[in-house]
Amino acid sequence: MATETNPETGKLEFFLDVPFPSSREATIALRSLSPDREPRRGGISKQLSVSGSTLSVWSADEARILRVSVNSFLDHLSLVVETMEDFGPPVDL
Repeated sequence: MATETNPETGKLEFFLDVPFPSSREATIALRSLSPDREPRRGGISKQLSVSGSTLSVWSADEARILRVSVNSFLDHLSLVVETMEDFGPPVDL
């Protein structure tokens, strides 16, 4: 997890890599966390992607708005992880 300022845009950027036990679970988390487009309020941008079994997140904007957005995302991520733990690993159909 890291926060830094992009020298080209001057905006804050937040990077978070979330490892999962498998690429399938990372994809399930991605699909659970990204069904809706972000409203364009205050210039927040978020991109979710999966590489192997790692879910990556990038967000950018001013510190206060970035903090609120990241806190909300982490709450949702926590709920997704807890749900996946309660139901166990995915089963092939």
